[in-house]
Amino acid sequence: MNSSIVIDGDIETVWNAITDKDKLSQWYAPGSPWEIPNLKTGGKVTFTLMPSAHNNLTEELPMSLTIRNVSINQEFSLYLDSQETLISFRLEEAGSGTRVTMNLAGFDQSLANLKALVEGKELPYI
Repeated sequence: MNSSIVIDGDIETVWNAITDKDKLSQWYAPGSPWEIPNLKTGGKVTFTLMPSAHNNLTEELPMSLTIRNVSINQEFSLYLDSQETLISFRLEEAGSGTRVTMNLAGFDQSLANLKALVEGKELPYI
């Protein structure tokens, strides 16, 4: 089951929002920092999930990921090492906007935040 959304923004802007560590920290679990030293296949990534109203955490939860695929303006995928889970963002043009599809269900709030960030609106889920 996928999660998908159409964003009113060009594919390069959306690509930047899903691969730039500062932008990721704004929309994907807002306030939870990303470290992406090298945007290339095999690169190591650290995501630190911070406690929020959307999770049951009492302390920071650092996660290690490995970049699986970087196809500019097409696909960005990461492998969550501890849970042996692939997280994939696929981009495709959709009319004048861009469709973003994640390979997992349950990410509708994150995708709504991504849409708001790219479209210059207030993030609905903080």
